[in-house]
Amino acid sequence: MASKIYGDAAAALDGLLRDGLLVACGGFGLCGVPERLIDAVLASGVSGLTFASNNAGIDNQGIGKLLRSRQVKKMIASYVGENKEFERQYLAGELAVEFCPQGTLAERMRAGGAGIPGFYTKTGVGTLVAEGKEVKNFDGQDYILERGIVADLALVKAWRADPTGNVVFRKTARNFNVPAAQCGKVCVVEVEEIVPTGSLDPDCIHLPGVYVQRLILGAPYDKQIEFRTTRTRENA
Repeated sequence: MASKIYGDAAAALDGLLRDGLLVACGGFGLCGVPERLIDAVLASGVSGLTFASNNAGIDNQGIGKLLRSRQVKKMIASYVGENKEFERQYLAGELAVEFCPQGTLAERMRAGGAGIPGFYTKTGVGTLVAEGKEVKNFDGQDYILERGIVADLALVKAWRADPTGNVVFRKTARNFNVPAAQCGKVCVVEVEEIVPTGSLDPDCIHLPGVYVQRLILGAPYDKQIEFRTTRTRENA
């Protein structure tokens, strides 16, 4: 069996990148963002990308780097605040945006990974989210049809993994990383630590290795803070 471990992000993405990809990306704000892999996408110069992710990072952080370099043509996202370049491109008609309620986006990714082409949900009924979508009535209630997402490539950030690709996330950094990983035809994961095979408790594995094709050690990482809030210490 060929090793899933690659030397760096560029090597792990070699042969996978091309213009026009649909990419599922983990992360929530700046938590659990696959920074090394995003940097490798940036350096590759591929363009016309569609990213499915909870949000688009902030200015020049996370996916925000790829927005600034104009490599992203469309975002499928739930939250788009705190990113002035995103706002500028959207209002100027330079960036296509598909707004998707957060729970619906997570389920679209999960459904795509489970081989479910679509599902009905009440979320968004009677709003702009429902425009152009099929509406079906169940037991007197309207539901809209949402399509599952199957991405060409999934980019994921995790805490620990073993060489076979079994992955453990740390606390809230799990966020959208699991459904993103599951819906990608190819999943590449960057981790803080690679541990020996058999050292992970099977009951604590969040993402089985069957979902992971390529793996890199991304450490060390800097702790990124979205908002730093401080107060003046009162005089003693």
